[in-house]
Amino acid sequence: MRLLSRAMLSAAMLASPILVATPSWAEHVLELDESPVGEIDPAKATDYADTVLMVNIYDTLVYPKKGGPGVEPLLADSWSVDGKTYTFTLHDGVKFHSGNPLTADDVVFSLNRMMALGQGLSSLFEGRVETVEAVDPKTVKFTLTEPYAPFLAALVRLPILDSKTVMANKQDGDHGEFGDYGEAWLSSHDAGSGAYQVESQNPQSETVLTKFDGYFLDFADNAPDRVRYRYGLEASTVRALMGRGEHDISDMWLPPEVIRALAGEDGMSLVAEGGSTGEYIKLNTARPPLDDVHCRLALTYAFDYANTLNILKINDDYSQGVPMNGALPSGLLGYDKSVPDFSQDMEKAKAELAECKYDPADNPLDIAWIAEVPARERIALLMQASFSQLGFPVKVVKTPWALVTEQVTKPDTAPHAVEIAVSALTPDPDSLLYNMYSSKVPATWMSAEHLKDDKVDELLEAGRAESDDTKRAEIYKELNKRLRELAPDIFAYELKGVMVARDAVSVPKLTDASQRTLDNFNFLFREISMTE
Repeated sequence: MRLLSRAMLSAAMLASPILVATPSWAEHVLELDESPVGEIDPAKATDYADTVLMVNIYDTLVYPKKGGPGVEPLLADSWSVDGKTYTFTLHDGVKFHSGNPLTADDVVFSLNRMMALGQGLSSLFEGRVETVEAVDPKTVKFTLTEPYAPFLAALVRLPILDSKTVMANKQDGDHGEFGDYGEAWLSSHDAGSGAYQVESQNPQSETVLTKFDGYFLDFADNAPDRVRYRYGLEASTVRALMGRGEHDISDMWLPPEVIRALAGEDGMSLVAEGGSTGEYIKLNTARPPLDDVHCRLALTYAFDYANTLNILKINDDYSQGVPMNGALPSGLLGYDKSVPDFSQDMEKAKAELAECKYDPADNPLDIAWIAEVPARERIALLMQASFSQLGFPVKVVKTPWALVTEQVTKPDTAPHAVEIAVSALTPDPDSLLYNMYSSKVPATWMSAEHLKDDKVDELLEAGRAESDDTKRAEIYKELNKRLRELAPDIFAYELKGVMVARDAVSVPKLTDASQRTLDNFNFLFREISMTE
């Protein structure tokens, strides 16, 4: 954090021999970083950096509940559910950054725009909403095509846009009277009502946000006036900046030894989140030799889980990973703690490989690791060592995240294996598992496995249709069992997002379990207090 004084002396004061005290007001600037790309169009936002931007620039009808599962009100003061119908009453007096009042028409517009563009997280609503209508300026009603248990939780991923501002900035496009739906303009501007607004945007380097004084909820004392959210900084750069007091919170992707060293410096502490994020070695099930389940199972047994966790350990209290026993992290409905964790077993690996129709010597594997996350190189090299013992020639490739997200959308360009952290998108297991494993979802970085399995699809649909949480939990337990059998991923570990923060910066959701919410949703800048 840096304090940038706005006090200026007039020419008359400068000419005077009298000493004048400088005013004490100073601007609090919060500086933190993440991996690129920082997407600020709500219809396209998907990953960690995008989510942090969305929850600060835009508001949603509901928000993940603090300290447990479920949701709590945000733009919606209250709601009622009648079968397939959800009716929300909006909070009074909410204004967008433009000064326009937020109404039910804006909610309708926001969903229609997301579905028309068909990108980002539109799959959470695709085919599920039959109609959405503004009953009056403060009441909006959604009618679903059929019962859909995850719907309320999914609304944490429907940012509400200022329809008037978007339409005033539309260009020619493919959406009739809506033109391009403001797509070009929203790539560098915002139309939100959130606690912060966009000052400048470069998705590869930095987004700068400023406090919106017209926000309808309170700010913490000494909340940031300006936020610099930077992308793709090298670990050495982050360490140097924090050491000089020019950076406030690190990203969670720093190597453990860098986090350990920073935390040992005066004025630094560790903060963390976790419980709904898995670290998956995504295996390309549509590309030989991994289109054979026995080859995939062989890699699953050959993976060195114990040494991976050793790499991730920071100190006796903090680690970047804990064991995982399947596709579901421990904080989600359906997690079954009675299922054993995975461990390396080379004999079982060789037995599975003997059942595979491919000769490993003739089928080299390429393993990508994300360039912006240096610690993953070591895990990729561990895989290279283990898989080579099975007879596979293995190539390890350093790949920028932006290129990974492009490559994995097609089976023929996706690597055989790439380590990717995936978080539940909403406070519901459907938002994690459906986007990874449903054959109906367009391929993204979340579904780099390219899995197609009728039983998996059947269980995913059953989880969406069942409203009873106890029965839903059993469905997801069965789904987890099926995924262990199919091995579309190596379930490497459950990610714990450990970050370094300067002691002068207080982030309640990362230090107080009763305030913590769904992973990715804990960086509400208005709740952060800066004491310098």
